[in-house]
Amino acid sequence: MTQNQDIFARLKEDHDRHRDLLERLMETSGESDQRRALFEELTKELKGHASAEEQALYSTMMRKPPTTDDTRHSVAEHHEIEEALNDLAATDMATAAWLTKFKTFDHDYRHHIDEEEEEHFPEFAEHLTDEDRQWMRAVFERRKREEKAEAEVTPEKKEDAKE
Repeated sequence: MTQNQDIFARLKEDHDRHRDLLERLMETSGESDQRRALFEELTKELKGHASAEEQALYSTMMRKPPTTDDTRHSVAEHHEIEEALNDLAATDMATAAWLTKFKTFDHDYRHHIDEEEEEHFPEFAEHLTDEDRQWMRAVFERRKREEKAEAEVTPEKKEDAKE
């Protein structure tokens, strides 16, 4: 990331990568090595991104009263996304149930990032100082690296996978 790149452009860059991974995963079938590898990459990418986004962007936006409701909404969706990833990890990839859950996840995640990009980011931008933006860029990059390195595919127990 260049120093001049805005935090929102940087987050969208990640979102575009996530869209690509979702598309590539949709093209896989069964419990293949490719599906497993792409799902692991997607999981680590999303968990690292969400944690870093919360620490950089959303921690800042919580301090701006006009944006706290949207901030809370997005953070709650991050937790739903993580639960869905864990449920997918607990579901047998070779089953129709996994594909059904994945299609729902794909739809829900795309809705989340579209909402961020089209509604929240433009609103948030109105409330940020140059100092806020500089701090967020630095924190996001550092935390993304650290969070992604620590992220794991953490399934619920298979018997607890949602039907």
